[in-house]
Amino acid sequence: MRLLHTMLRVTDLNKSVDFYTKTLEMKLLRQQDYPQGRFTLAFLGYGDESQHTALELTHNWDTDHYELGNAYGHIAIEVEDVYQACETIKVKGGEVVREAGPMKSSTSGTILAFVKDPDGYMIELLSPKRLD
Repeated sequence: MRLLHTMLRVTDLNKSVDFYTKTLEMKLLRQQDYPQGRFTLAFLGYGDESQHTALELTHNWDTDHYELGNAYGHIAIEVEDVYQACETIKVKGGEVVREAGPMKSSTSGTILAFVKDPDGYMIELLSPKRLD
């Protein structure tokens, strides 16, 4: 077994695809309209779906707002340098809501930050796990 994808509902598909491809440097893997159901699915990721987990963005054509609720946590993405990733995201117009820095209450040396996507979904940026 393996995790295939995570789905987020988005209000503006073009804006969301731009954010994930241009700001977070994912690739648009595939996209398809479903006129009968009045929705579009876009799958994004960092590699081929046969080997990597994807992010599915679902745009329901007749919905212009979603309540995020309080059960959703975040998506986590490993980046080589969290500090540099935050600077790059800011330059590209992204919103950093927790600046890069050590994880509070941890002695692991983990560096993390949080950014928001256009719909307000939280994305955690994490430094690579150390093997020492």
